[in-house]
Amino acid sequence: MSAADPILPPGEVLAGPPTRGPESENFPVASWLLAPAQRGKVLAFYGFVRAADDIADHPALSSAEKLARLGRLEAALDDPASAIAVARALRESGAGLVEARQMLIAFRQDAVQSRYADWAALEGYCANSAVPVGRLLLRLHGEADAEALVAADALCTALQILNHLQDAAEDRAKLDRVYLPQDWLALAGGEARFFADPAARAPLLETALDRVEALLERAASLPRRLRSRRMALESAVTLDLARRLLARLRGADPVARRVALARTDFAGALLAAPRRGGPDAAVVRARVLRARSSFARGMAALRGERRRALYAVYAFCRAVDDIADGTMPEAEKRRTLAAWRRKLDAPDCALSRELAWARAEFSLPRSECEAMIAGMEADAGPSRRIADEPALEAYCRQVAGSVGALAVRIFGAPEAEPFGLALGHAFQLVNVLRDIDEDASRNRIYLPQDWLAAEGLAAEGLAELPAAALVTDPRLARVAERLAERAEAAFAAAQALPPPHCHAALKPARIMLQGYALLLAKMRRQGFRPPRQRVRLSRSEKLRLLWRGAS
Repeated sequence: MSAADPILPPGEVLAGPPTRGPESENFPVASWLLAPAQRGKVLAFYGFVRAADDIADHPALSSAEKLARLGRLEAALDDPASAIAVARALRESGAGLVEARQMLIAFRQDAVQSRYADWAALEGYCANSAVPVGRLLLRLHGEADAEALVAADALCTALQILNHLQDAAEDRAKLDRVYLPQDWLALAGGEARFFADPAARAPLLETALDRVEALLERAASLPRRLRSRRMALESAVTLDLARRLLARLRGADPVARRVALARTDFAGALLAAPRRGGPDAAVVRARVLRARSSFARGMAALRGERRRALYAVYAFCRAVDDIADGTMPEAEKRRTLAAWRRKLDAPDCALSRELAWARAEFSLPRSECEAMIAGMEADAGPSRRIADEPALEAYCRQVAGSVGALAVRIFGAPEAEPFGLALGHAFQLVNVLRDIDEDASRNRIYLPQDWLAAEGLAAEGLAELPAAALVTDPRLARVAERLAERAEAAFAAAQALPPPHCHAALKPARIMLQGYALLLAKMRRQGFRPPRQRVRLSRSEKLRLLWRGAS
């Protein structure tokens, strides 16, 4: 305790005046959108919870004193004559006692626990610190739909984690409390390095925000599932604000400076509220457009339900790829990918529902979705090596052939599956060449080991050698050029495969082919000797492809 901290008299319960009010919270608290009859109950609940939170966060109280005060605060809920106004107000409101007691579990946890071992432990904390709020609001408005409750739980968990990320530096400095899991922080070099080194923490923060985005996709249907229009509007505003804060956190470093919403964000969320968060297709479309994919030019050639279905497939592939590439423990990656296998049978978010719709609408084989997940599971480990060319072909079949097989069905040409498989193979070879250095940063090399060994690159112990040591060797350029020749041949082979009567239907694929072939040509002109620059299409090249897609 510092000299500046106030001395709180023993025997007291509250830790002083409230540190915040409803109007200063990140997200709406008892806004005028709620029914007037319910607002008073929500405010009484908020007043009690705010008092408990202030006790748990007070820097001048020991853990024992915090627990004692929280105990007296809870006991006051059973005393109609209690002198503690916030407890008396909550009791008199006739609502929220069960939820308040559950949240006290989290505040007691805050009093004694300052670190969390893994993501499951963090979600367990959120189950007591945030989920009860959503449950109370739904109960007050007579909402009992099981799927709405699941969506509300996901939204509340996302809001809590957003707050943790937003306040990460302040929580550690003032309370010595860190909510980001310790096994995640270890991947950044430990807690101290995470907070000291922006480069070390950036990928970890990005992956944590990916997890939050997945929670918001689970919450996306909440406003549409609610019968109460007022509660639906309140949830739509909250969901919109969460997405806005997520976007702001992606664009800044919340450890370096606090990132917050602006008044314009609240105004924008309110104006958008009547749309009730938008349909699942709009959520997926926004995800796809943010990704700025190399496939964008081809997707632009589609219209209506075909484009919607291809967006769903692309977003699914992007989501599982982000899991495999993310900076989180291997066990967490595998758990999250396993959850995606379950989503194929039981969709529980905007993305998986859209994928399920696309599979039903265009007879997309489940096996191709499973192949993509299997490819990402192979990438989920701490390193990745490919033994030989057949192993590379098998990997390409999983992660790219699957996309080709799905895409030709969406295009309306299922009989062109051999073309889709061949084109996917060619695309993946280009990806391998383009991403040599990025993959090496994750200790992955997709160039065949036997090819590398033939060039004298660590013929013995290749699997153990760090990828970064291999990709800086000039001899790797000869291996990359050999793969580029394979890719060029793969494009030529693919172009000979589409049935003549599918020419019009396969226009999006041909546009994608032109874009990838152009990337390959630019890479070959640049060469593969280190240091390599990542090759991209110029603005004029992209515009030409877009023009072809629109014409």
